[in-house]
Amino acid sequence: MSSPGRPKGEYRKAQPEGAPMSPAVAYGALGLPLAFAALPLYVVMPHHYATRFGLPLAGLGALLLAARLLDAVVDPWLGRVLDRLFERTASHALRVMAAAAAVLGLSFWALFAPLVQGGAALWLWCGVALLLTTFAYSVLSIAHQAWGARLGGDEAQRARIVSWREAAALVGVLVASVLPSLAGLPATTAVLAIALVLAMACFWRAPRPPRLPRLLAAQAGPLRTARFRVLLAVYLVNGMASAVPATLVLFFIRDRLQAPSWEPVFLFSYFAAAALSMPSWLHGVARVGLARAWLMGMGLALLSFVGAAALGSGDELAYLAVCLASGMALGADLVLPAALLAGVIRQAGHAGQLEGAYFGWWNFATKLNLALAAGAALPLLAVLGYVPGERSAQGLLALSLSYALLPCALKLVAAALWYRLWIRSAAA
Repeated sequence: MSSPGRPKGEYRKAQPEGAPMSPAVAYGALGLPLAFAALPLYVVMPHHYATRFGLPLAGLGALLLAARLLDAVVDPWLGRVLDRLFERTASHALRVMAAAAAVLGLSFWALFAPLVQGGAALWLWCGVALLLTTFAYSVLSIAHQAWGARLGGDEAQRARIVSWREAAALVGVLVASVLPSLAGLPATTAVLAIALVLAMACFWRAPRPPRLPRLLAAQAGPLRTARFRVLLAVYLVNGMASAVPATLVLFFIRDRLQAPSWEPVFLFSYFAAAALSMPSWLHGVARVGLARAWLMGMGLALLSFVGAAALGSGDELAYLAVCLASGMALGADLVLPAALLAGVIRQAGHAGQLEGAYFGWWNFATKLNLALAAGAALPLLAVLGYVPGERSAQGLLALSLSYALLPCALKLVAAALWYRLWIRSAAA
């Protein structure tokens, strides 16, 4: 957000002399390894430790719940620390980011290639590596977002910066959706390390944000805004509806569908459909508004996903259709809630003052739904009799119900809350 009296387009002047690339490209490139790291971390890791090392699902769920809750709680504190670094000079934040990138690469390798076997040692290794990975990821991602927000400029310049970041992130997600199954986790780890080095080399040439005075704003300020509380609550429930199948998708593909060779096709199709659907959702916003367009996205997710519970071995094409349709619904989740949040900030009169606090709570909710999904879905599967790789009738039924119907129930709750507390209240 531009500070008062700041020249339009100042972010261009902050670029180092002789930089050979566009400022937007230099800044946005870091989005690729960040998105690339997130998918294996949240989707591949639970399945890897359950099937490769035989760790029980209930224990994995508890570990993931604890690690992700801690990660979520730490984010507001990290934001304040990084703000203090930016108040000194951008170079301080840049050095911290470089260190975080190095820790992320090393801890990601340690997480997927443990040097110990079995028992308490493996649990300890997994827990420490997971905490280091998520902490380094949080530092890097929060600093990256804050850096972009502080560059300022006019609307066109800000949109250009963000679009490059999101485009790079999309490439990272698409590559990560196919690389682990096609090339294996060692190759995935090596690609992440190379991508981090190249992205940080680009970022070193990115425009530097100017020093800004500290804003005296309360961290809890957003929670005093009623519409933000409603939006945050619905976002949390809706996010859990997406996080549960994200946690269980590899179990479902490999055990219920018995189609491991289709795994890259399913994941790539899902994320590609999300990306390609974004212009359609933006067009829908122009016709029915943000709130109703998001409700339509929730409805599409319900219609597309409820049938997945009945799928089994040999239903690859039917599940591909589910991936495409639910991916289109994901496009709404990626575009619309953040736009709604921007409107809430403006309507509350907090623009230019409390964006960091709002997005701190927003990121907290994002990570909290991932934590709750892992902490609930994996132990529930274990209680219901599912054991990865065994494919008993009872276990596969539990897997189908947890993977498909539980998210649909959560999505239905989110849609009902959204209609009752936002759309209907606005019309009253």
